[in-house]
Amino acid sequence: MLKKLIFGLALCSAAPQLQAQGLYMPRNIKAAYDKGTRSYTGEPGKNYWQNSGRYDITITANPPQRTIYGTETIVYRNNSNDALTSLAIRLICNIHKPTAPRDGFASPDFLTNGVTIDTLLVNGKTQRFNNNVATVGGIRLQQPLKAHDSIQLSINWHYDVSLQSNREGMIDSTTYFLAYFYPRVAVYDDYNGWDRIPHTGGMEFYNDFNDYTLQVKVPKNYIVWATGTLQNASEVLQPAVAANLQQSYTSDQVQHIASLADVQQHKVTRQHDWNTWKWAASNIVDVTVGLSDHYVWDASSVMVDSSTRRRASMQAAYNDTAKDFHYSVSFGRHALNWLSNNWPGVAYPFPKMTAFQGYADMEYPMMVNDGTEEDTSFAQLVQDHEIAHTYFPFYMGINETRYSFMDEGWATTLEYLIGIAEKGKENADKLYKAFRVNGYTRDPSSDQDMPVITMTNQFNGVGAGSNGYVKPSLSYLALKDMMGDEVFKKCLHAYMHNWNGKHPIPWDYFNSMSTAYGQNLDWFWNNWFFSTHYLDIGVDKVNAHGKTTDVIVKNTGGFAIPFDVVATYADGTTATFHQTPQVWKANQTQASISIPSAKKINSVKLDNGIYVDANEADNEWKAQ
Repeated sequence: MLKKLIFGLALCSAAPQLQAQGLYMPRNIKAAYDKGTRSYTGEPGKNYWQNSGRYDITITANPPQRTIYGTETIVYRNNSNDALTSLAIRLICNIHKPTAPRDGFASPDFLTNGVTIDTLLVNGKTQRFNNNVATVGGIRLQQPLKAHDSIQLSINWHYDVSLQSNREGMIDSTTYFLAYFYPRVAVYDDYNGWDRIPHTGGMEFYNDFNDYTLQVKVPKNYIVWATGTLQNASEVLQPAVAANLQQSYTSDQVQHIASLADVQQHKVTRQHDWNTWKWAASNIVDVTVGLSDHYVWDASSVMVDSSTRRRASMQAAYNDTAKDFHYSVSFGRHALNWLSNNWPGVAYPFPKMTAFQGYADMEYPMMVNDGTEEDTSFAQLVQDHEIAHTYFPFYMGINETRYSFMDEGWATTLEYLIGIAEKGKENADKLYKAFRVNGYTRDPSSDQDMPVITMTNQFNGVGAGSNGYVKPSLSYLALKDMMGDEVFKKCLHAYMHNWNGKHPIPWDYFNSMSTAYGQNLDWFWNNWFFSTHYLDIGVDKVNAHGKTTDVIVKNTGGFAIPFDVVATYADGTTATFHQTPQVWKANQTQASISIPSAKKINSVKLDNGIYVDANEADNEWKAQ
């Protein structure tokens, strides 16, 4: 999610095993390593497991009526070694209940009666479900679900779409964005058991990798966009529209699948009373739906894997009045290509991406729900950020609820790196500092300096934003600066390869990167993730001797950041000496940098770049 915190505007295979003994590790995490489900090499342990499900879902929507009716069959497989006597069930849309715990104020338009489970069958037998729950409920099983066995749930439910749309809800009276709309089995994992943390609004999500079939039944003239691959285009679309959609899958040109005139003249969908749109997606953590009777539809495609010549479809659904969305497919094609071939440099893993006009600035598998922006450049940044989330948390099943820095920090980093390609480094730096760093650096309150490793669900507000977005992004960029691009990419790819389709936690990231690098990086992880540091360096002393000058730099804030020492000589010339974070390894409070001084030095200035200093008054020294 693009959290709009207004902060101002062969190395891998040869690496030795490294143990992260110098890092704090909670008892439950240590137990997972002791059991061999996690490994100090950063790879999944020899005993690693994760549960999964197969979801067959059908929902019916009939706008402007707000009630969504659903039925689903879930085959849930217990791959753990534990017999499960109960199942935790997530009903995320219960966040709209008046009695549900929430992070802040809820307007009347946000409130509903929540989700009602009408019938529940467990292995074909009717079972009562207590609907008097918030976002996490439970099923007490009559017979334990044995290790490596499966269970079948059949559920009928209904709920009302919220009038106020945020991450999901009513965009307008005949346009809905449906997310988190189906009852799901919560994650049962190797380090915490059942994930029962209630969803309270601000935090994000944690789901298993499942296989889905999804059917969405809507009246004629409603177009449906959803996660997955459309299975029956010829059944729900008129022939010319279906042909245009098919052509877009192999075209570099933006196709207007449904123009405003097409929609108004009812030339898009089959003219049956009802159409049922069918979708399928495999090994993915969620599915999402958008529907409208007046949104227009653009599509194109882009090659994301040159080795296999695989293409991905890029689509957009929006109100024709949203000027920025007319560029959405072009922006998306560029993002999919750039992310696949540059950073992170992993081919976009899914067959499609759809940008849907809503209000959330939020990511979902194969979909983003973004608001419209007057500034098309900023609209591109927002969409880039949300598409970047494909890799974190969807390519890797990150627990966003506990460790948002594992996905938001990376999306912020990728947003900045692709911004350099789109807008130039000077403009990207300026925006990154204004939108991300300035407010954090200028705010001296204690919640800004909580360790990044602090679980996201433990606090909120601007401190949570800094911990989730700003500080981790700066750490990833600092590590990139220290390692150099080639080595950093190899290490990042090792981490992503280790945990693609699995559930990494922070220590898996730390260990993967250290192992791939071939050096124990505990000093760096402790500095950035387990400390109360902030950004502040300064010139302490300047000592000239012979043809060299020692610049003593103090690290008041403590973070191991890169910086430039800029020397101005008596003849007016300047020289810049870049320092990577490695300069802080031996002594994290002070560093001595020797620079050539055959010519007299008049002044020395520290340039932190995007690492905006909390106190810039001591960043320059001038000769007396």
